[in-house]
Amino acid sequence: MQELFREDAYLRQTDATVTKTADGIVQLDRTVFYPNGGGQPGDVGVLRWQGGEARVTDTRKGDDSRGGGIDHLMAEDAPLPPVGTKVVAEIDWQRRHRHMRMHTAMHLVCGLVEGDVTGGQVGTDRSRLDFNIPAGAVDKVALTDALNKLIEADHPVAARWISDADLATQPELVRTMSVKPPTGSGRVRLMQIGAGDGPVDLQPCGGTHVRSTGEIGPVAVTKIENKGRQNRRINLTLVEG
Repeated sequence: MQELFREDAYLRQTDATVTKTADGIVQLDRTVFYPNGGGQPGDVGVLRWQGGEARVTDTRKGDDSRGGGIDHLMAEDAPLPPVGTKVVAEIDWQRRHRHMRMHTAMHLVCGLVEGDVTGGQVGTDRSRLDFNIPAGAVDKVALTDALNKLIEADHPVAARWISDADLATQPELVRTMSVKPPTGSGRVRLMQIGAGDGPVDLQPCGGTHVRSTGEIGPVAVTKIENKGRQNRRINLTLVEG
């Protein structure tokens, strides 16, 4: 199975072949649909084939007990293309692009806030990151200002890969306490914001991101909540003109 979204988050559609169907789920030999994971929702969209089409209402990682892969969850009572059918798989680009902007903005928050990430959720309108930091450690006005300065600087955003062994020697790269980067395949993808040896943010991530911070557009930290003795929730939104 080719996970095309890992190599190019800007691909909106692809030709593919159906490899499995069962219980309202379709699997393909290649896909542009991102599966729910790492706090980023699964893509939605449509599959089209000769004589039919059906909406994809969610995308999730397939059950290992059924062979893994990526499950495209189809609309209730939708027709399922038979195994071997050639299809065009197309994502809801507007929704995906907002997730890309939000996810990249959340990486900038990680670059500005010192502390372990205890949770997070990407959304189209609002997103959140939870940090293991004391009360009063972050000011929402100052953080909003710092975030928008990084966005306006239009830092490049790019992926690179390191080996599992190299990651094991650099545990400080892993910021998340609740989600561990996938290992076992021999390499791990790092997302780097900013060029050179002093990046704005550098950490393992399998999600989708924009090519440069300027594409995010203005953002605002709307609220910082206390969620426990050492847990602060930073709420973030895109500010549309």
